[in-house]
Amino acid sequence: MKYLMLKHYRGGPEAHPGFSAPMDRWTPEEINAHVAFMGKVIDDLRERGEFVDAQALSPEGTFVRYDGEGRPPATDGPFAETKDLIAGWMVIDVDSEERAHEAAAYLSSAPGKDGKPLHEWIEVRPFLADPPVVE
Repeated sequence: MKYLMLKHYRGGPEAHPGFSAPMDRWTPEEINAHVAFMGKVIDDLRERGEFVDAQALSPEGTFVRYDGEGRPPATDGPFAETKDLIAGWMVIDVDSEERAHEAAAYLSSAPGKDGKPLHEWIEVRPFLADPPVVE
């Protein structure tokens, strides 16, 4: 079953007490260590046949919705001042929800400031296999 893992760089239920500094206060070596760890996670998942795709995301974004026939899309944002920031996503294909949670916990252990685990919140969402049915 496929799962989407969303990396919440900021946001999630609550920050871990060990969270010490946002990425803009890390050294280049700390950023490189973090990026290398992410590559290792992908390599490990690929080796297990569980990796599907992944991508980092820019902090900028705009909310867009349909605003009616003949009208331009309604937009709002960006919301740089909000506390939630999705830093990236990864799609995995695993045998169980427990395995998806295990992979997410490993991803959450990526090193941050001073090489300590970030404890980022990883939102795990299964893909719908079939469209919802209303009876």
